[in-house]
Amino acid sequence: MDLEQFSGAGETVVNDRRFITPIAADGQRPDKLLVCRGTGCSSAGSVTLGQTLKEELGRRGLAADIEVVETGCFGFCRMGPIMVVNPGQAFFCQVQPDDVPEIVGVLLEGGQPLERLMYRDPTTDELIQTMSEIDFFGHQERVVLKNCGRINPEDIDEYIAFEGYFALATAVREMTPGEVVDVIKKSGLRGRGGAGFPTGLKWEFTRNSKGDIKYVICNADEGDPGAFMDRSLMEGDPHSVLEGMMLAGYAIGSNQGYVYIRAEYPIAVHRLEIAIRQAREKGLLGRPVFDSSFSFDVDIRLGAGAFVCGEETALINSIEGDRGEPRPKPPYPAVSGLWGKPTLINNVETLANVPRIIRGGWEWFAERGTPTSKGTKVFALAGKINNTGLIEVPMGTPLRTIIYDIGGGIPHGHKFKAAQTGGPSGGCIPAEHLDVPVDFDSLIKIGSMMGSGGMIVMDETDCMVDIARFYLDFNVDESCGRCPPCRIGTKRMFEILTRITEGKGQVEDLYTLESLGAFMKDAALCGLGQTAPNPVLSTLRYFREEYEAHIKEKRCPAGVCKALRHFRIDPDKCRACSVCTRVCPAEAITGERKKGPFVIDPAKCIKCGACVEKCPVQAVIQ
Repeated sequence: MDLEQFSGAGETVVNDRRFITPIAADGQRPDKLLVCRGTGCSSAGSVTLGQTLKEELGRRGLAADIEVVETGCFGFCRMGPIMVVNPGQAFFCQVQPDDVPEIVGVLLEGGQPLERLMYRDPTTDELIQTMSEIDFFGHQERVVLKNCGRINPEDIDEYIAFEGYFALATAVREMTPGEVVDVIKKSGLRGRGGAGFPTGLKWEFTRNSKGDIKYVICNADEGDPGAFMDRSLMEGDPHSVLEGMMLAGYAIGSNQGYVYIRAEYPIAVHRLEIAIRQAREKGLLGRPVFDSSFSFDVDIRLGAGAFVCGEETALINSIEGDRGEPRPKPPYPAVSGLWGKPTLINNVETLANVPRIIRGGWEWFAERGTPTSKGTKVFALAGKINNTGLIEVPMGTPLRTIIYDIGGGIPHGHKFKAAQTGGPSGGCIPAEHLDVPVDFDSLIKIGSMMGSGGMIVMDETDCMVDIARFYLDFNVDESCGRCPPCRIGTKRMFEILTRITEGKGQVEDLYTLESLGAFMKDAALCGLGQTAPNPVLSTLRYFREEYEAHIKEKRCPAGVCKALRHFRIDPDKCRACSVCTRVCPAEAITGERKKGPFVIDPAKCIKCGACVEKCPVQAVIQ
C-alpha cells in the first residue's frame, strides 16, 4: 500500500494532506472523541475531561457506540485541553469537564454550535469548526507527527492499522541490511538531535565496524529549555520510535537496543513501557520477526536529567552506570561505544523518520526540504508568540512563515525581536533574518543552529544580554566539569555577563567574551562546552548596541535588568491617588493624597516595579 493511501473508511486526500470526511450535514453520528493526553493538556485537566466524557456516554447508554480515545499531542498546546470529534474533525479547544454534558448533547441531538469552545481566528474573528481549516495546522506537513493526535498510543493495533511495522516487514522480507542503509543514505536524512550528521553515513560506519555484538541507542535525553519534541513523539507515537530502532538494528547487525530517557518524562516512559510490552506480545520484539532470522529487543534506561548526557559518549557512560561525562573522541561510538562494542546512537525524531522513509521510498522523503537538508523538522514553538505548541514543517520553510502564519505573530501588538534556536547551544536570529530558510546550513551561516528543535520567540520587552546570561547560567549548572575550557570558561563568561547586567561592565568585557568564546569552541572536550558560547556570540553579533547601552549608559533598553532600572513619577500625569504608596513594599514613595504629585526616593527604591504595574494613569516612568 502506498504511503499516501490509508485503509481507514471515510478518509480523503486533500492537497496531499489526509483529513477525515466532514460530517454534520448528513447527520452521521460520531464514533470517536479524541482527547489530547500529552503532558501539556494533561496538566490542564484532560485526564479528568476524558474520564468525564466516558461517564457521560455511559450514563446515556452510548459507551459501546462512541469511543473516547486518549491520544498524543495535537500540537496546538496553547488551546488545550483539546478534543476532536471523528468523523468530521470538529475541533473543540480549552474544554473543561463541566462542558461535557453540553458537548455530548449537541453532538448527539443537534442544536447551536458551542461557540465558546470553538477556535476563533485571531485575525478575522471567524469561528472555525474543523481542525483542517485552522491556519496553525494548514501550514504544516506532518510526517513524523502524522499519528500524534490520531491514534491511541497505548494500543499497538491502532499503530498497525495505520501501516505500523509495515516498513519493518518490507525490510526484513525484501531488502538486505545493506540496501536499508543505502535507502537511508539516499534519502538525505540528517540527525535531528542537533549536529545534523548524515544518518545513513553513521549507519554505514557502524555496520562496517567489526564485532559480533552491536547496540542501537535511542537518545531521548531531551534537555533544551523549552523543548518538548521528543517527549511528545514518545507520548503520541511510541511504536514509530521502536520500529525505527528495529530497522536500525537490522541495518547494522544489532539485536539489542536501549532507549535512554530522562525520568522526568513519566508519561513518555509509561507509554514506552506499554509499547515494548505489546510489541513483545505480538512477537515483534524478542524473537525472529516475519519468518526471518532477525530478532531485536529493547530495554529502557532512565537518566537523571543531566543535560550533558545528551552528548553520546556521556550517555554511554551513564548507561554503563558511570558518571555522565563525555569521553575523548576518537574512538567514536560507531567503533567502540557501549561496553566497548560498536554502537549506533540516534535521537527520537531521527528514528521516527526511518519507517516513513522505508515505506515511502527515499525519493519521496528527499523531495521535501532543501538540497542539503531533506525532509521535515519538528519544532517546539514557545515564548512571546500567539500560537505556542508543537509544529512540523518542511526543511527550508522561512522563519517568517513559522512566526506569523503558524505561530500567529507576536501578542499584545509587540514587535518580533529574535528567535532563539538550538537551545543553550544555539543562537538568536534577529528580525533582519526573518526570511532565512530554516535548515541546517542556513542557520549556521547566521550564527545559530537547528539544535534538536526548540524555538523560543522574543519581543522588544526581552533583554538580549539577560537572555545570553540565562543560557550561560544553564550551561554552568549543566557542565560536567571534566574539561577546564568548559568548567572555567562558562563560569567566567557568566560572571562577566552578570557584571554587565548590574551596570558594572567595561567595554573591554565585550572583547573578553568574544576571545573566551572562540577559545572554548576550539578547546572544549564535547559539544556542550564547544557550543556554550553561541548564545553570547550571536547576541554580541546582532545586538551589540544593547551590550554597549548596559556598559556605557548604565541602561537596559528593555527595562529587564533590575540593577539598571530607574523609576520616577511624572508630575504632570500624577493624580495623587496614593495607589503607588499602598503597593510599594519599601515605603520609597512619599506624598499627600490629592495634594500634589508623589515622589520616589531612589535610595529606598528596590526597583520591584509594583508601582508601574498598579498606577492607573501610567504616571510612573521607567
